[in-house]
Amino acid sequence: MIAEHWPALVGAALWVGMIIAVVVRFLDSKQLDEYPATIPAVPPLVSVIIPARNEAHNIERCLTSVLSTTYPMMEVIVVDDHSTDGTGEIARRIATADVVNGFGFSRVRIVDAPPLPSEWFGKQWACHSGAAVAGGDLLCFIDADTWHGPELIARSVNAIHSRNAALFTVAGHQEMGSFWEKVIQPFVFVTLLVRYGGLEAMSRSTNPYKKIANGQFMLIARGAYDEAGGHVALKTHVAEDLRMAQRFTELGFPAHMVLAREQMTTRMYTSLGEIRRGWGKNVYAGGRDTLPLNAVTRALLPLVFPFVPLLPLIPIFAACLAWLGVLGDNALIFGAIGTVASALFWTAAYGYARLNPLWGLLYPVAAFVLSFIFAEAAWRGSKVAWKGRDYISERAR
Repeated sequence: MIAEHWPALVGAALWVGMIIAVVVRFLDSKQLDEYPATIPAVPPLVSVIIPARNEAHNIERCLTSVLSTTYPMMEVIVVDDHSTDGTGEIARRIATADVVNGFGFSRVRIVDAPPLPSEWFGKQWACHSGAAVAGGDLLCFIDADTWHGPELIARSVNAIHSRNAALFTVAGHQEMGSFWEKVIQPFVFVTLLVRYGGLEAMSRSTNPYKKIANGQFMLIARGAYDEAGGHVALKTHVAEDLRMAQRFTELGFPAHMVLAREQMTTRMYTSLGEIRRGWGKNVYAGGRDTLPLNAVTRALLPLVFPFVPLLPLIPIFAACLAWLGVLGDNALIFGAIGTVASALFWTAAYGYARLNPLWGLLYPVAAFVLSFIFAEAAWRGSKVAWKGRDYISERAR
């Protein structure tokens, strides 16, 4: 019996082994809570820069959480990127209300972004505009849809110094409210985990293709930022955080990432439409920068790219084809074992995302929806649309 079905058992063992390897690599990741929240004897000034375009629904919660920090040496620069929904007015109201220690000054400045140059992406231009007026030894770029714990900045300052990093970034908790968020978002983050492995392995790597950063929170040494060309060097790349980490690595500046699920929360998208537009903006145009492509692989990538999210469904496909009589008993055995192992993995992954683990059983739905998003993105190629603007994203070389 075993001799007859050894191909199925070997295939199933390899599939289970890959799942175990993903889990083991992830468990190597460090937590931000491992670094102290104490204030350094001579705390460096941290300039928190928040690029904001039509973020009226997020900016108050974000800005209020940033101002709740225990870190004493901080300035906050909100760059209003030509918002039409009152984002700037909300930020100015909060700035007016923020008076520190009775001295009558606010930690918050509102900067109106200059007109967007034709060759720039809007976020990079807003970040560049904020950095131009920042006085901090450390620049902290954050997204307006993030909410910070009071110790996030203090622990991050200690972590960047302890790790001797030039760029320090964190992966926080992802808040998910709607049906499609709960189905798709954990699947996307596991896909990224499979691609990059544990965060410590990624942090130690000196290969730019194995580096990534999270633009929701990036703490960067000012000297390294300037030497790397700042956001000027990233102005035509849709995934500016990815390119920042790659560029720092190319220049020999350490770029590190840790988990911060207790210190930062983000709600990236609230509906299937937002998920489609948001991930569709990045996955192909930015994803090309994660691979060392040549002329042949560049030509093939748009054809194979839409099938990448379907790879976790290989055991299900094998079992279905066996049930239909297209494949034999070995495929059925492999498919049955692989599907059970996958279901256990995905329920655990969705549970780790602080959802009911049963959401993990919908991972095939997430795979097909994401495959459609990947196909759309590959069809558009370098063309990117976001927040009412159209861009052409360059590929890194």
